[in-house]
Amino acid sequence: MDLGASPVQVGLLASIPLIANLLQPLGAYLSERTTSRHQYCLWIYGPSRLVWLMLLVGIGLMSWGQMDKETLIGWTLAITLLSYGVGALGSAAWLSWMAILVPRRLRGRYFGLRNSAANLTTLVFIPLAGLGITLWQGGSIQGFGLVLGLGILLGLVSLVFQNFMADVNPQVQRSLNEPPPLHQAPVLSHEPNDPATLSLWERLVEQSDVWIFLIYFSGWMFAFSLSAPFFNLYMLDNLNLNISQVTLYNSLMSGANLLMFVVWGRLADRIGNRPLLMGVGFVLALTPLLWLLVGTDDLSIWLGLPLLHLLMGGCAAAIELGSNNLQIGVAPLRNQSTYFGWIAASGGVSGAMGTTLGVI
Repeated sequence: MDLGASPVQVGLLASIPLIANLLQPLGAYLSERTTSRHQYCLWIYGPSRLVWLMLLVGIGLMSWGQMDKETLIGWTLAITLLSYGVGALGSAAWLSWMAILVPRRLRGRYFGLRNSAANLTTLVFIPLAGLGITLWQGGSIQGFGLVLGLGILLGLVSLVFQNFMADVNPQVQRSLNEPPPLHQAPVLSHEPNDPATLSLWERLVEQSDVWIFLIYFSGWMFAFSLSAPFFNLYMLDNLNLNISQVTLYNSLMSGANLLMFVVWGRLADRIGNRPLLMGVGFVLALTPLLWLLVGTDDLSIWLGLPLLHLLMGGCAAAIELGSNNLQIGVAPLRNQSTYFGWIAASGGVSGAMGTTLGVI
């Protein structure tokens, strides 16, 4: 907002991560021809994080009067597209890596605990970052540059911790026999179905769960992206809230995620991911209507908006966790990252369409 970005540019920025998912099938194809998930992810996520150094250069040039705000906006959009585009090449491989390392019976609890830890970091550091940007004497843009530099450094440090993870060879993973679905009894045979011997119809039937999930995920991403990317813009532009207030509300949402991820994880392991998605998804789908009830009065600022963000954060935790676990559960073990790539690409297209329609 400090750069004077228009709603169309904000919508485009929000749609870039979704559009980048179109590259996930290519990333899955490339990763399946390597022999190490660790090395592949290292060579993908290292450059995708280093590219943000270019934005630091742009902020420096603008601070020295060598670049105007409109050019920096275009530079930001281009760097975001490049970073997310490169990063998308590793997303399917990363998810496939996690699917192998985490046992099925523990996925709900594990991913719930992991996501809670991530949101605890967000809960603590997002308000601090927002406060630092607001109070920085050189202006909010320079303050953002300092926060961005710290984020790049910590992102590179996180890659070091991948060395402590057990590596997986995709060539070995492709040779593994696929376990039977949870709703089917195991087949008493020592010979796995060879995809080459199945007809096209048999393959479609065998992968029907994947297609059903693909339709669900695409529809959800389209509906969610119609309004969700613009809530912060609405608070900043229409309600005239400052960035500290907005980051505080977003921290409340992260706090709800932090608490509810563990709860939803245990519940998903107990009742399954599908009932969880159906129940919570219905509630979350109604939240855009609740935004019509908030305004600039004190009741909305101090009660309505905090409660709304708590509700969104708690429900979003269930959707993220359930969708992730269900995706891992329905994708065949053979060429698993390929399925993850196509699901993400479909969701990315649907989400970008929703964001574009939301701008209009």
